Amino acid sequence: MRTERNLTRLDRVFARLDREPERPAHIDVPKMSRHRVVLFTATLAFYLAIVWAVVITSWLVRLDWQVMFFRPYQQWAGIHWLVDYYVVLGQRGPTAVMVASWLGWRSWRQHTLRPLLTLGVSLLLLNITVGAAKLGMGRLGPHYATVIGSNEMGLGGDIFPSGHTANAVLTWGILAYLASTPRARRWLSAASAITSLGVGMSTVYLGTHWLSDVLLGWAAGLLILLALPWCEPFIDRTETQIFDLRDRLRDRRRSRRGSTVPAPIPVPVALKPRPAPAGDSPAPELEPVPSGRQPRAPIHLAPGPHTARSERTPVTPAGSRRPPHSDRLPRGTATPAARPLTGG
Repeated sequence: MRTERNLTRLDRVFARLDREPERPAHIDVPKMSRHRVVLFTATLAFYLAIVWAVVITSWLVRLDWQVMFFRPYQQWAGIHWLVDYYVVLGQRGPTAVMVASWLGWRSWRQHTLRPLLTLGVSLLLLNITVGAAKLGMGRLGPHYATVIGSNEMGLGGDIFPSGHTANAVLTWGILAYLASTPRARRWLSAASAITSLGVGMSTVYLGTHWLSDVLLGWAAGLLILLALPWCEPFIDRTETQIFDLRDRLRDRRRSRRGSTVPAPIPVPVALKPRPAPAGDSPAPELEPVPSGRQPRAPIHLAPGPHTARSERTPVTPAGSRRPPHSDRLPRGTATPAARPLTGG
């Protein structure tokens, strides 16, 4: 009777991995709707307003100095270790690796490069826009400030806007942008907003950024997220070109394998015996030697009486130091009655 083995959870996981990934028939790509255009315009206006408020040294710069003099890292020193770990969620290296791993899994399962290409394009736009703003405004951070009440701009710094905050908004917001259902998009949008808010406040707590740096970082990351639908045609063309290149290379490899002609199999040639020279006696014919071995004759034990082990008489081996026992009896015999003890 044949019984099938019960599959464990690990076996089911590997069986799912062995399936051929299939590309979905319809991929929900966000469009540049009127609502998104309004949000993009409002965010851009907020971005320019923050830059203008810092350039003219308005009340926002005075608020930056007040928060810096408050020194939150000294007021709440007990949570300093937690903030040090939490701020890593805004660093570009670790977050890019985590998000790229998840999006790479989605790309493999759905047989599409759109998630990875979207992440690459968004990070490229982030590096260009935020990096240009940092170098163009050249603002110094709180730890390097020189004049109290000054905006510290044009002094060779690279703190404005906050790169940690912008990276947190963009990296975690990409998961909401690429969500497959509206419900998942809402939940991921809320989670990314809370995460980026915490990262921005963490940099203010540690004293590495002004408050206005964080506000501008939020606006910078959100601008890229809102502008991603404009990049969708470029992402689609790039994906098509990559798949076409892969198909051409695969066809070329198959054609090379099909064009190779296998080497002909050599045909065995019958060799003729070499004739003996004249005047010599013919060579004696050799008897053919059989290739296989002759079967051996069966081995029979010599006939004779065979006694069981229990019927054999115990014998003391020669050279043993043990004295012979004359009163030993073979097994199976009756034991003599014990002699009565007599008093002496």
